[in-house]
Amino acid sequence: MDNETPSAGEHLGDDTDSGLGEPDTVPEDETSGHSEDAQPETAPPTLAEVLLAVEELWPESLSEEWDRNGLVTGRLEQRIRQVRFAVDPTLEVIQNAVDDDVDLLITHHPLLLRGVSSVATTTAKGRAVHLLIENGIALLTVHTNGDSAVGGVSDVIADALGLTDREPLSQARNGLPEEGIGRVGSLAEATTLGELAARLCAFLPSVAGGIRVAGERDAVVSRVAVCGGAGDSLFHEVRARQADVYITADLRHHPASEAREEARGGRPYLIDVSHFASEWLWLPAAAQALDNVLEDQGFGVEIGVSGINTDPWDFILTPHGDA
Repeated sequence: MDNETPSAGEHLGDDTDSGLGEPDTVPEDETSGHSEDAQPETAPPTLAEVLLAVEELWPESLSEEWDRNGLVTGRLEQRIRQVRFAVDPTLEVIQNAVDDDVDLLITHHPLLLRGVSSVATTTAKGRAVHLLIENGIALLTVHTNGDSAVGGVSDVIADALGLTDREPLSQARNGLPEEGIGRVGSLAEATTLGELAARLCAFLPSVAGGIRVAGERDAVVSRVAVCGGAGDSLFHEVRARQADVYITADLRHHPASEAREEARGGRPYLIDVSHFASEWLWLPAAAQALDNVLEDQGFGVEIGVSGINTDPWDFILTPHGDA
Protein backbone atom coordinates (compact mmCIF):
# COMPACT_ATOMS: atom_id res chain seq x y z
CA MET A 1 0.00 0.00 0.00
CA ASP A 2 1.33 3.42 -0.96
CA ASN A 3 -0.25 5.59 1.71
CA GLU A 4 1.89 8.40 3.13
CA THR A 5 0.93 10.91 5.77
CA PRO A 6 1.28 14.59 4.77
CA SER A 7 4.56 16.28 5.57
CA ALA A 8 5.10 19.84 6.78
CA GLY A 9 3.37 22.46 4.65
CA GLU A 10 1.05 20.03 2.85
CA HIS A 11 -2.66 20.76 2.79
CA LEU A 12 -5.81 18.73 2.44
CA GLY A 13 -8.00 19.17 -0.61
CA ASP A 14 -9.82 17.45 -3.44
CA ASP A 15 -8.90 13.88 -4.33
CA THR A 16 -8.17 14.80 -7.92
CA ASP A 17 -5.73 17.62 -7.10
CA SER A 18 -2.16 16.71 -7.91
CA GLY A 19 -0.51 19.71 -6.22
CA LEU A 20 0.46 20.04 -2.57
CA GLY A 21 1.24 23.71 -2.27
CA GLU A 22 -2.14 25.43 -2.61
CA PRO A 23 -4.17 26.46 0.46
CA ASP A 24 -6.84 23.79 0.00
CA THR A 25 -4.86 20.91 -1.42
CA VAL A 26 -3.60 17.64 0.10
CA PRO A 27 -2.22 14.31 -0.89
CA GLU A 28 -4.08 12.82 -3.78
CA ASP A 29 -6.44 9.93 -3.16
CA GLU A 30 -4.26 7.22 -1.67
CA THR A 31 -4.89 3.67 -2.76
CA SER A 32 -3.57 0.35 -1.61
CA GLY A 33 -2.54 -2.73 -3.45
CA HIS A 34 -3.91 -1.87 -6.89
CA SER A 35 -3.85 1.11 -9.23
CA GLU A 36 -7.07 3.01 -10.00
CA ASP A 37 -7.25 1.44 -13.47
CA ALA A 38 -6.16 -2.08 -12.60
CA GLN A 39 -8.68 -4.83 -11.95
CA PRO A 40 -8.11 -6.88 -8.80
CA GLU A 41 -6.63 -10.27 -9.60
CA THR A 42 -8.66 -12.01 -6.89
CA ALA A 43 -12.38 -12.12 -6.21
CA PRO A 44 -13.93 -9.08 -4.53
CA PRO A 45 -15.60 -9.77 -1.17
CA THR A 46 -19.23 -9.15 -0.34
CA LEU A 47 -20.09 -6.31 2.01
CA ALA A 48 -20.84 -8.92 4.69
CA GLU A 49 -17.30 -10.29 4.33
CA VAL A 50 -15.79 -6.80 4.61
CA LEU A 51 -17.84 -6.19 7.76
CA LEU A 52 -16.31 -9.30 9.33
CA ALA A 53 -12.83 -7.95 8.59
CA VAL A 54 -13.78 -4.57 10.06
CA GLU A 55 -15.09 -6.27 13.21
CA GLU A 56 -11.76 -8.06 13.58
CA LEU A 57 -9.90 -4.74 13.50
CA TRP A 58 -12.33 -2.41 15.28
CA PRO A 59 -14.81 -4.47 17.33
CA GLU A 60 -18.23 -2.96 17.87
CA SER A 61 -17.89 -3.85 21.56
CA LEU A 62 -15.31 -1.07 21.91
CA SER A 63 -17.87 1.60 21.00
CA GLU A 64 -18.98 4.11 23.60
CA GLU A 65 -22.59 3.70 24.73
CA TRP A 66 -23.69 7.00 23.17
CA ASP A 67 -22.10 6.30 19.79
CA ARG A 68 -23.69 5.14 16.52
CA ASN A 69 -21.23 2.91 14.69
CA GLY A 70 -21.83 0.31 12.02
CA LEU A 71 -23.53 0.00 8.66
CA VAL A 72 -25.70 2.94 7.55
CA THR A 73 -26.49 2.02 3.94
CA GLY A 74 -25.70 -0.98 1.75
CA ARG A 75 -26.77 -4.53 0.91
CA LEU A 76 -24.82 -7.32 2.61
CA GLU A 77 -24.65 -9.33 -0.62
CA GLN A 78 -23.21 -6.54 -2.80
CA ARG A 79 -19.66 -7.01 -4.06
CA ILE A 80 -17.08 -4.52 -2.83
CA ARG A 81 -14.38 -3.69 -5.36
CA GLN A 82 -13.36 -0.25 -4.14
CA VAL A 83 -13.29 1.10 -0.57
CA ARG A 84 -12.55 4.67 0.50
CA PHE A 85 -11.80 5.98 3.99
CA ALA A 86 -12.74 9.53 5.06
CA VAL A 87 -13.18 11.46 8.29
CA ASP A 88 -16.62 12.90 7.49
CA PRO A 89 -19.50 11.70 5.27
CA THR A 90 -20.06 15.15 3.78
CA LEU A 91 -21.90 15.66 0.51
CA GLU A 92 -18.62 16.51 -1.21
CA VAL A 93 -16.97 13.32 0.02
CA ILE A 94 -19.97 11.23 -1.03
CA GLN A 95 -20.21 12.87 -4.47
CA ASN A 96 -16.51 12.25 -5.02
CA ALA A 97 -17.07 8.59 -4.11
CA VAL A 98 -19.90 8.45 -6.65
CA ASP A 99 -17.69 9.98 -9.33
CA ASP A 100 -14.95 7.42 -8.64
CA ASP A 101 -17.25 4.35 -8.56
CA VAL A 102 -16.53 3.62 -4.90
CA ASP A 103 -18.60 0.73 -3.49
CA LEU A 104 -17.98 1.27 0.22
CA LEU A 105 -17.28 4.51 2.08
CA ILE A 106 -15.88 4.05 5.59
CA THR A 107 -16.02 7.23 7.65
CA HIS A 108 -14.81 7.95 11.14
CA HIS A 109 -17.69 10.27 12.00
CA PRO A 110 -21.29 9.04 11.92
CA LEU A 111 -23.75 10.50 9.43
CA LEU A 112 -26.70 9.95 11.77
CA LEU A 113 -25.32 10.34 15.29
CA ARG A 114 -28.53 11.97 16.48
CA GLY A 115 -32.00 10.72 15.64
CA VAL A 116 -33.82 12.08 12.60
CA SER A 117 -37.48 11.83 11.62
CA SER A 118 -36.94 12.29 7.89
CA VAL A 119 -34.31 11.66 5.22
CA ALA A 120 -36.04 13.79 2.59
CA THR A 121 -33.73 15.70 0.30
CA THR A 122 -34.83 18.95 1.91
CA THR A 123 -31.96 18.48 4.40
CA ALA A 124 -28.25 17.89 3.86
CA LYS A 125 -28.36 14.55 5.66
CA GLY A 126 -31.35 13.47 3.61
CA ARG A 127 -29.51 14.37 0.41
CA ALA A 128 -26.52 12.37 1.64
CA VAL A 129 -28.66 9.27 2.30
CA HIS A 130 -30.30 9.53 -1.14
CA LEU A 131 -26.97 10.04 -2.88
CA LEU A 132 -25.55 6.93 -1.23
CA ILE A 133 -28.52 4.65 -1.86
CA GLU A 134 -29.30 5.85 -5.38
CA ASN A 135 -25.69 5.16 -6.39
CA GLY A 136 -25.36 1.83 -4.59
CA ILE A 137 -22.70 3.03 -2.14
CA ALA A 138 -22.50 1.38 1.26
CA LEU A 139 -21.64 3.64 4.19
CA LEU A 140 -19.96 2.27 7.30
CA THR A 141 -19.05 4.22 10.44
CA VAL A 142 -15.99 3.32 12.55
CA HIS A 143 -15.97 5.94 15.29
CA THR A 144 -15.20 5.32 18.98
CA ASN A 145 -14.37 1.69 18.24
CA GLY A 146 -11.70 3.10 15.90
CA ASP A 147 -10.55 5.40 18.71
CA SER A 148 -10.27 2.64 21.32
CA ALA A 149 -8.74 -0.21 19.33
CA VAL A 150 -5.01 -0.85 19.30
CA GLY A 151 -3.64 1.11 16.35
CA GLY A 152 -6.56 3.53 16.59
CA VAL A 153 -6.68 7.31 16.23
CA SER A 154 -4.71 8.22 19.37
CA ASP A 155 -2.23 5.37 18.87
CA VAL A 156 -1.34 6.77 15.44
CA ILE A 157 -0.59 10.19 16.95
CA ALA A 158 1.38 8.53 19.75
CA ASP A 159 3.35 6.55 17.16
CA ALA A 160 4.16 9.72 15.24
CA LEU A 161 5.48 11.31 18.45
CA GLY A 162 7.40 8.16 19.41
CA LEU A 163 5.64 7.73 22.76
CA THR A 164 6.73 4.70 24.77
CA ASP A 165 5.21 2.87 27.77
CA ARG A 166 1.78 4.03 26.68
CA GLU A 167 -1.61 3.22 28.16
CA PRO A 168 -5.18 4.41 27.54
CA LEU A 169 -6.40 7.54 29.25
CA SER A 170 -9.79 5.90 29.72
CA GLN A 171 -9.80 2.12 29.47
CA ALA A 172 -12.50 0.50 27.33
CA ARG A 173 -15.35 -1.12 29.25
CA ASN A 174 -15.26 -4.27 27.16
CA GLY A 175 -11.69 -4.26 25.91
CA LEU A 176 -8.17 -5.33 26.69
CA PRO A 177 -6.02 -3.30 29.12
CA GLU A 178 -4.33 -1.54 26.19
CA GLU A 179 -7.66 -0.54 24.57
CA GLY A 180 -9.58 2.63 25.35
CA ILE A 181 -9.98 6.33 24.58
CA GLY A 182 -6.80 8.43 24.41
CA ARG A 183 -3.23 7.45 25.15
CA VAL A 184 -0.53 8.63 27.56
CA GLY A 185 3.16 7.80 27.32
CA SER A 186 6.69 9.16 27.41
CA LEU A 187 8.83 10.84 24.78
CA ALA A 188 12.13 9.16 23.98
CA GLU A 189 13.81 12.42 25.00
CA ALA A 190 12.39 15.41 26.85
CA THR A 191 11.72 18.46 24.70
CA THR A 192 10.22 21.91 25.05
CA LEU A 193 6.54 22.66 24.65
CA GLY A 194 7.29 24.81 21.62
CA GLU A 195 9.34 22.08 19.96
CA LEU A 196 6.62 19.50 20.62
CA ALA A 197 4.04 21.75 18.98
CA ALA A 198 6.38 22.19 16.01
CA ARG A 199 6.67 18.40 15.66
CA LEU A 200 2.89 18.16 15.51
CA CYS A 201 2.86 20.80 12.76
CA ALA A 202 5.32 18.68 10.81
CA PHE A 203 3.07 15.64 10.49
CA LEU A 204 -0.53 16.81 10.91
CA PRO A 205 -2.40 17.99 7.80
CA SER A 206 -2.36 21.77 7.55
CA VAL A 207 -5.67 23.49 8.22
CA ALA A 208 -6.73 27.12 8.64
CA GLY A 209 -6.92 27.01 12.44
CA GLY A 210 -3.36 25.80 12.93
CA ILE A 211 -2.32 24.73 16.44
CA ARG A 212 -2.99 26.60 19.69
CA VAL A 213 -0.77 26.18 22.76
CA ALA A 214 -1.32 27.07 26.42
CA GLY A 215 1.92 27.17 28.44
CA GLU A 216 5.44 28.49 28.40
CA ARG A 217 7.11 27.89 25.03
CA ASP A 218 10.39 26.81 26.71
CA ALA A 219 8.81 24.57 29.36
CA VAL A 220 10.34 21.07 29.32
CA VAL A 221 7.92 18.18 28.74
CA SER A 222 8.39 14.42 28.58
CA ARG A 223 5.11 12.74 29.58
CA VAL A 224 2.45 13.33 26.93
CA ALA A 225 -1.27 12.59 26.83
CA VAL A 226 -3.12 12.56 23.50
CA CYS A 227 -6.72 12.18 22.42
CA GLY A 228 -7.60 12.50 18.75
CA GLY A 229 -10.83 14.41 18.29
CA ALA A 230 -12.61 16.24 21.11
CA GLY A 231 -11.04 15.23 24.43
CA ASP A 232 -12.08 17.89 26.94
CA SER A 233 -13.96 15.26 28.97
CA LEU A 234 -10.68 13.57 29.95
CA PHE A 235 -8.92 16.28 31.98
CA HIS A 236 -9.29 14.28 35.19
CA GLU A 237 -7.58 11.26 33.60
CA VAL A 238 -4.82 13.48 32.19
CA ARG A 239 -4.07 14.93 35.63
CA ALA A 240 -4.29 11.53 37.31
CA ARG A 241 -1.58 10.20 35.00
CA GLN A 242 0.63 13.22 35.66
CA ALA A 243 1.00 14.23 32.02
CA ASP A 244 3.13 17.29 31.32
CA VAL A 245 1.06 18.21 28.27
CA TYR A 246 -2.29 17.23 26.79
CA ILE A 247 -2.79 17.16 23.01
CA THR A 248 -6.40 17.09 21.82
CA ALA A 249 -8.90 19.01 19.68
CA ASP A 250 -11.94 21.26 20.02
CA LEU A 251 -10.90 22.74 23.37
CA ARG A 252 -13.65 25.17 24.30
CA HIS A 253 -13.05 28.32 26.32
CA HIS A 254 -14.51 27.23 29.66
CA PRO A 255 -13.06 23.68 29.89
CA ALA A 256 -9.64 24.95 28.78
CA SER A 257 -9.75 27.92 31.15
CA GLU A 258 -10.83 25.74 34.07
CA ALA A 259 -8.10 23.20 33.28
CA ARG A 260 -5.49 25.96 33.39
CA GLU A 261 -6.91 27.26 36.66
CA GLU A 262 -6.70 23.77 38.16
CA ALA A 263 -3.09 23.53 36.99
CA ARG A 264 -2.36 27.03 38.36
CA GLY A 265 -0.80 27.91 35.03
CA GLY A 266 1.46 24.87 35.09
CA ARG A 267 1.10 21.25 34.02
CA PRO A 268 -0.58 19.82 32.15
CA TYR A 269 0.01 22.34 29.38
CA LEU A 270 -2.48 22.24 26.52
CA ILE A 271 -2.05 21.83 22.77
CA ASP A 272 -5.26 22.26 20.79
CA VAL A 273 -5.19 20.86 17.24
CA SER A 274 -7.79 20.54 14.49
CA HIS A 275 -10.39 17.84 15.16
CA PHE A 276 -10.31 16.84 11.49
CA ALA A 277 -6.51 16.85 11.20
CA SER A 278 -6.01 14.76 14.34
CA GLU A 279 -8.32 12.05 12.99
CA TRP A 280 -7.33 12.18 9.31
CA LEU A 281 -3.91 10.90 10.36
CA TRP A 282 -5.51 7.54 11.23
CA LEU A 283 -7.03 6.97 7.80
CA PRO A 284 -3.94 5.68 5.94
CA ALA A 285 -3.12 3.32 8.83
CA ALA A 286 -6.72 2.07 8.91
CA ALA A 287 -6.77 1.56 5.14
CA GLN A 288 -3.52 -0.40 5.34
CA ALA A 289 -4.84 -2.57 8.17
CA LEU A 290 -8.04 -3.44 6.30
CA ASP A 291 -6.08 -4.11 3.13
CA ASN A 292 -3.85 -6.55 5.03
CA VAL A 293 -6.78 -8.47 6.53
CA LEU A 294 -8.67 -8.76 3.24
CA GLU A 295 -5.54 -9.75 1.35
CA ASP A 296 -4.83 -12.48 3.93
CA GLN A 297 -8.36 -13.76 3.28
CA GLY A 298 -7.70 -13.91 -0.45
CA PHE A 299 -9.78 -10.93 -1.51
CA GLY A 300 -8.78 -8.30 -4.05
CA VAL A 301 -9.99 -4.83 -3.09
CA GLU A 302 -8.88 -1.33 -4.08
CA ILE A 303 -8.61 0.72 -0.88
CA GLY A 304 -8.03 4.46 -0.80
CA VAL A 305 -8.05 7.49 1.49
CA SER A 306 -10.01 10.62 0.68
CA GLY A 307 -7.91 13.73 0.25
CA ILE A 308 -10.87 16.10 0.67
CA ASN A 309 -10.43 18.61 3.47
CA THR A 310 -13.55 18.45 5.66
CA ASP A 311 -12.22 20.81 8.32
CA PRO A 312 -15.02 23.42 8.54
CA TRP A 313 -12.77 26.51 8.61
CA ASP A 314 -11.38 28.23 5.52
CA PHE A 315 -9.15 31.00 6.92
CA ILE A 316 -8.19 32.71 10.16
CA LEU A 317 -7.15 36.27 11.01
CA THR A 318 -4.92 37.21 13.96
CA PRO A 319 -4.13 40.76 15.11
CA HIS A 320 -0.36 40.27 15.41
CA GLY A 321 0.38 37.34 13.09
CA ASP A 322 2.10 34.23 14.41
CA ALA A 323 3.17 34.44 18.06
